Amino acid sequence: MKMGTGDMKIDVGRDLEGAFAGKRVLITGGLGFIGSHLAYRLVELGADVLLVDSLIPEYGGNLFNIAEIRDRVRVNIADVRDAHSMKYLVQRQDFLFNLAGQVSHLDSMKDPFTDLEINCRSQLTILEACRQFNSDGKIVFASTRQIYGRPQYLPVDELHPLAPTDINGINKVAGEWYHLVYHRVYGLHTVSLRMTNTYGPHMRVKDARQTFLGWWIHQIVDDEALQIFGDGQQIRDFTYVSDVVDALLLAAAAPQAEGQIYNLGGIEPISLLALAQLLLDINPKAKPFEMTPFPSDRKRIDIGDYYGDYSKIAAELGWEPKVSLREGLSCTVNFYRAHKAHYW
Repeated sequence: MKMGTGDMKIDVGRDLEGAFAGKRVLITGGLGFIGSHLAYRLVELGADVLLVDSLIPEYGGNLFNIAEIRDRVRVNIADVRDAHSMKYLVQRQDFLFNLAGQVSHLDSMKDPFTDLEINCRSQLTILEACRQFNSDGKIVFASTRQIYGRPQYLPVDELHPLAPTDINGINKVAGEWYHLVYHRVYGLHTVSLRMTNTYGPHMRVKDARQTFLGWWIHQIVDDEALQIFGDGQQIRDFTYVSDVVDALLLAAAAPQAEGQIYNLGGIEPISLLALAQLLLDINPKAKPFEMTPFPSDRKRIDIGDYYGDYSKIAAELGWEPKVSLREGLSCTVNFYRAHKAHYW
C-alpha cells in the first residue's frame, strides 16, 4: 500500500536507458526466480551479465528460466559460500545484485545451521570479496518483510521494530545489517530492498516450502482444490516480479539509494480467502477451495496480517507497483500451463 506519495510517476524503461548499457553485472541466485527475470531486463538494457547460482534443487535455480537468453549471458555454477570463487567473480563488476539465499521459513526451523550458512556467512563472504577486490561496485541486497515479524501497526514502514518470528527472519536481519555496516565502515555502495510476497513465472511451485501462492498455482494447474489454512482472513500484499525488477534496477542506478533501506509492496492488500476466490474467478473450471486447520509448525511462525508502506521508495526513487493481482496471476497461471514440464 502506498501512503502519502503524491502523484509521482516514473517511466522505468526511459529513466534507466543507458544506466546499464555496457556495464558488467553479477547476479547471485541468477538462475532463480527473481534473478532470471532481472537477467532478461539487463540483457535488454545492454549489460554484460554474469549469473552465479549453485543450482541446489530445493532453492529454485533452473536453467530453463534463462532459455531465451542463454547465449547472451555467462553462467557460473558456484556456491556463494565459497570465498575463493567469490573473490574471483566479484572483480571488475559494476553492479552486484545479491539475490542468493535460503528463503523457506519452515526449512530454517528444521535446519537452522544451513540457513545460517547461506543467509549470514555467504553474505559476509560476498561483502569481504567486494571490500578486498571491488570496493567501487554497487551492491543491491534482497531483504524481506519477514524481518518485521508480527506487525505492531499497518501498513508497516521502515521504522517498524524488527522482531522476526523464525530463524530465517533473524538471519536475514543479520544479512541486511552486514550490508549496512560495510557501507558505513568501509564505504561499500550498498542498498537493501525489503521485499514482500513476490510472485510470477519462474517461481518455485513444486511444493509449499517457499511460497503458499506457488503451491496454489501448482494445484490450479493440476486441477486440485486449493487448501486454505485457518479461516483465510490473514491479509497480505503481493508484488509481481516485473515490478520487483524495476525496483532493483532503480535502487542500483540511483546514487541517493546508497546506504538506504526500502520497503516494497503491492497495489492492494487482500485476504487469503479473497485471493483464493480471485484465482478461481480467473480459472472458472478450477475446483472449489477447501478450508483446513492451520498446521502447528506453520502457525507458530505465522506473522498474521501484513502489508507494507512503500512511500519511501516512491518518494525517493519513483517506484510503485504497476501490475494488478488479476493480471499478474493470469500471466503466472498461463506460464505454468505452457511450461509445466520444466517446473514440476
